[in-house]
Amino acid sequence: MDIRETSLLNGAFTVRPAVRADVPLIVELLAADGLGPAGTGEHRLEPYLQAYDAIAADPAHFLAAVEDADGRFAGTLQLTLIPCLAAGGTTRLQIEAVHIRADLRSRGLGTALMDWAVGEGRRNGAGLAQLTSNKRRDSAHRFYTRLGFEASHIGFKRFLAQAP
Repeated sequence: MDIRETSLLNGAFTVRPAVRADVPLIVELLAADGLGPAGTGEHRLEPYLQAYDAIAADPAHFLAAVEDADGRFAGTLQLTLIPCLAAGGTTRLQIEAVHIRADLRSRGLGTALMDWAVGEGRRNGAGLAQLTSNKRRDSAHRFYTRLGFEASHIGFKRFLAQAP
């Protein structure tokens, strides 16, 4: 995926490719929502580092790190291009694991990040953007609806192995 690093909100934030050193910060942000696994100490980082390595090695994926103007970690999301036969062969942009640091929410960063992600999907040939959201994240659902996403499908998950 050809993704352009960019600034958001008049240079207040930068979106860049995540690097391996960002993984602990991403894990901390994911755990902060209360829906992720507890106890993300050093000994538990290995599965996340392995996942990062797989994401970084696959050109269909992009893991974003968002920083503020002072270089502090502010958010993340993952983008994946999925070629599909459904919907007339439309390539889908899967937007996953969208998280903004709690003290930065409701300030426009999430909207700017999602607008950027959709634009990058379009630029990379996607004709449809899709995402899933935990059913307990009501505020996130309202946010995605405001951005034009429709709750058009019901998602199902089946865990095949123990979570990290």
